[in-house]
Amino acid sequence: MSRVIAVANEKGGVGKTAMVVNLAAAISLEDKRVLVVDVDPQHNATIGLGVKADDGRPTAYDLIAGDGSVDARDTIVNTRWENIDLVPSHVDLAGVDVEITNTPGRELKLAHAMAPVDGQYDYILVDTPPSLSLITVNVFAYVREIIIPCQMHPHSFSALESLFDTLDMVRDGINSDLSVTAIVPTFYDKRTGLTRMVHERLLDDSRYRDLVSKAVIRSNMAIAYSTDAGEPVVFYRKRSYGAWDYTRLAEEILAQG
Repeated sequence: MSRVIAVANEKGGVGKTAMVVNLAAAISLEDKRVLVVDVDPQHNATIGLGVKADDGRPTAYDLIAGDGSVDARDTIVNTRWENIDLVPSHVDLAGVDVEITNTPGRELKLAHAMAPVDGQYDYILVDTPPSLSLITVNVFAYVREIIIPCQMHPHSFSALESLFDTLDMVRDGINSDLSVTAIVPTFYDKRTGLTRMVHERLLDDSRYRDLVSKAVIRSNMAIAYSTDAGEPVVFYRKRSYGAWDYTRLAEEILAQG
């Protein structure tokens, strides 16, 4: 059985997509097969893995908005890197909530479409939109684990409560197996009082302290440059802080599995 993990946060700008792309790459270097599923209409994970977002092939849009005739096997593309495959996103996902509002079983469409590839990959990592939508609910109904990137900023810390409330509702109504694997500090800069303050709040809060990862993702320009290059940082600049941090995070996630 694959470990199926969403990287999610209802707040944007926390490093969510960068985490999907770079964690997938770091895990793949441990001789694990990884499938990235990009269901964010902004399709940045697709771009970040060097794949053209719209070349006519079926995409994640067809898995959620389609009639069931397309499943994950029809959408998977190989990336340039061994052990990393991709279900690409499409901008049309931006309107999918309206399209499937009246569809019976709409919250389970992604889970049904992905079922044929369960067990074919060691890890399936899902990138989510930075909002609560039917796409996000589909993801939470499908995955078994959540990794939450938390920017070292008070707004990001405050947003955790809403996300945890959403996860509780999903557990109660749709997916009782859903659990939080880690809260990962991002944009971490130990030189600033703000980083230290937010990190301390995470570690002091009884709801979160046991979930906070040992690995942190430091503010690092190599990650931004690698995104622009369409290449994970562990390949783009192997000796950067970004590559080191994601390697540490991968080791921590692998140790839990």
